[in-house]
Amino acid sequence: MPDLKRTVKIITEQKVIPNADSGVPGFPLRHWSISIYLQHAENKTDVPADIFNEVTYMLHESFGDKAKQVKKSHPFRVAEDGWGEFEMQILLTDAGGKTHTIIHDLNFQQAKYEVKHVIMFRNPKAGSDLFNRLRNSGPVPGDTNGDAAGGKKRASEIGAGGTGLPKKKKGGDGKSVDMDKLAEGLQKLGEDDLLQVVQMVHDNKSEESWMRNDVEQGEFHVDLYTLPESLINMLWTFSKEKGVLSEVAA
Repeated sequence: MPDLKRTVKIITEQKVIPNADSGVPGFPLRHWSISIYLQHAENKTDVPADIFNEVTYMLHESFGDKAKQVKKSHPFRVAEDGWGEFEMQILLTDAGGKTHTIIHDLNFQQAKYEVKHVIMFRNPKAGSDLFNRLRNSGPVPGDTNGDAAGGKKRASEIGAGGTGLPKKKKGGDGKSVDMDKLAEGLQKLGEDDLLQVVQMVHDNKSEESWMRNDVEQGEFHVDLYTLPESLINMLWTFSKEKGVLSEVAA
C-alpha cells in the first residue's frame, strides 16, 4: 500500500484581555487558543482532523499542572491566558496508534494565523480504522475519480474502473482476463515490481491509453480498460509470475 500524505492545519487565535494585569510590565495578558484541522487533499477545504484519536499539547512549564493537556475531540482546541510567547510540542496520535510530533510557535504578531504541516502515513493497512478515516480528507488507494471525458470513469491508482464496461477482456493469448482481478493483483506488487509495471505501461501503451505518473506525489494512475490487449496480457502474465494472482486467478 503506498504511503499517504495529509496536511495538518494549526489555527492560532489570540487577543488582549481588556483591563487585565499580567503582572509583567509591558506585556499585556492575552487569551489564546489553538485548533487543529486537516486540509482536504483535493479541494483544499478545512475538514475535521478525525484521523487523530487525541492531541497532546506540551505547554510552557510556567503553566504548572496545565503544562500538559490532552484533547480527545475535534477540533482538539486548547485555550489559555498568558503574556508570553513560546514554542511548544504538539503530539498527534492517529487512529493506528502512531504519534506524530509537531513543533508549534505561539506568537502574538497576528490576531489569527495558520500554519501547515505535512504528515506522512507509512503504508496504512487497507480496511483499517486509520485507512477509512484517511478517506475523509482525500483519496486513498482503490478509490475512483469522477467521470472522465467521454463518460468513461478512470480508476485511481491501478484499477479496472469503468461504467458499462465488460468485466473481462480478451488477452493476447485468446483467454479472457478478469480486469478486476488483474487490478487487485497489480496492487499487491512490491515497489520494485510496480516500477516495472509503470515502465511496461509506458513502453507499450497506445494513443487511446490513459495513464498519469505523478512523480512528485509518488503516485501512478492507469485505466486498464484503455490499454491494448497485448499489454493486458503482458501485465497478467507478469502478475501471475510474481504470485499475486494466486488467490484471485480465474
